[in-house]
Amino acid sequence: MTTTAPAPTVVITRPEIRDTNLAQQSWIMVKRNLIHTKRMPEMLSDVTIQPIMFVLLFAFVFGASITDTGGVSYREFLLPGIMGQTIVFSAFVVATGITSDLEKGIIDRFRSLPIARSSVLIGRSIASLMHSSIGIAVMAVTGLLIGWRIRNGVGEAIGAFALILLFGFAMIWFGILVGSLMRSVEAVNGVMFTVLFPITFLANTFVPTGPMPTWLRVIAEWNPISSLVQAMRELWGNGPAAAPSAQLPLHHPVLATVLWTIGLTAILAPFALRAYNKRTVD
Repeated sequence: MTTTAPAPTVVITRPEIRDTNLAQQSWIMVKRNLIHTKRMPEMLSDVTIQPIMFVLLFAFVFGASITDTGGVSYREFLLPGIMGQTIVFSAFVVATGITSDLEKGIIDRFRSLPIARSSVLIGRSIASLMHSSIGIAVMAVTGLLIGWRIRNGVGEAIGAFALILLFGFAMIWFGILVGSLMRSVEAVNGVMFTVLFPITFLANTFVPTGPMPTWLRVIAEWNPISSLVQAMRELWGNGPAAAPSAQLPLHHPVLATVLWTIGLTAILAPFALRAYNKRTVD
């Protein structure tokens, strides 16, 4: 009579589960987005190839035709405008990312984890600012190669870059709002192009507002992007102060940019959070 030896007992050890705080959870989400970008490097084309293309096209195609730039070269006048447009489009990255995650059910998987729901938005927002910062850096290097210079001190230069990131924070809430409302990435693309392109061009980003018709000039100079761009030009020494006939925000562009950021965030954030919560609840 033969006996069968009992099967060895397999001991399954579970990985240690450690409590994490909001900052750690948010950083994990940031790394998740960065890893995604690393595996799909073509996602960086909008902040590597496109910035160079925009700078060169505007500098050499339009630069010869636009001369009324307050005594500075058009290339110096141009760089703050393109950088302002780039940070506005950080909302685009957030919106498409959130909509894509919602479509694929990734957000539902995150909800099953013991993490704060806000960590997903914080991680996506920080990753978006890092993404857009690459574009700002590429533009700065390209601008230096074609003649753009920072004419003022280090403090003013750092202040201008800080304003860009601050304004980008407000635009992220717009991206969260659109990304939570739209049902597909295609819809996000349509809404973003329809809204952001006119806003970035109806400003002092690429041309002075002085020659515009009076009614159009008033709209352009009250555009928050105009305040941001004017602030960067003054801090970097890339243009003169606003003309006496300019609207109030352009006479105090740094303060106006900070106030616009606070105001836009106060308006957009509640609607964005409400839309996101509505999409992610059972």
